[in-house]
Amino acid sequence: MLRHVSLPIGAIAGLSLMAACAAQPAVPPAGPQVPSLIVAEIEFGANGRCYGRDISPAVLETVTAQVLESPAITGPDGAVVAPATFRSEIRQQIVRERQEVVFETLCPPDYTAEFVATLQRALAARGLFDGAATGVMDMRTGRAVQAFQRDGGPDSPLLSIDAARRLGIVTLSDDQLAAMSGAT
Repeated sequence: MLRHVSLPIGAIAGLSLMAACAAQPAVPPAGPQVPSLIVAEIEFGANGRCYGRDISPAVLETVTAQVLESPAITGPDGAVVAPATFRSEIRQQIVRERQEVVFETLCPPDYTAEFVATLQRALAARGLFDGAATGVMDMRTGRAVQAFQRDGGPDSPLLSIDAARRLGIVTLSDDQLAAMSGAT
């Protein structure tokens, strides 16, 4: 037997509000904040370090050359009877071949919410990230990382160790510490 139950409007509104709040997490989940796409690009080395790969595209140059079709015709006295004719030949040549670049990166467990928020603040301080420091490695953060690394690093949204060191958010290598202290 079915029963019809009447609820006051305030109770219905409260239940609706509770259901809406339960459907959306208020705080990012704990643990690594790295998207599965970026995790898929990370390789774990036998040495316990992690590596990313980037493809540096070939650099092409367009060259225009004037090619002689027929030489000038001169008369017996050396005067030009008919001038030389040329045609333009346009071709592309490779200045630098396509290269695969392998670089050291952070391992996925290092992408904590605190680390990613620090990364976002470091990028914002350099004018490359304009959002709030959410602690989530989203597409906007990846684009900012890529922009930062573009000069002198991989053209990748995957953060390299070198870029993280330049940002001041990971410890310096032994070589960098030695160079700063003047030792070799």
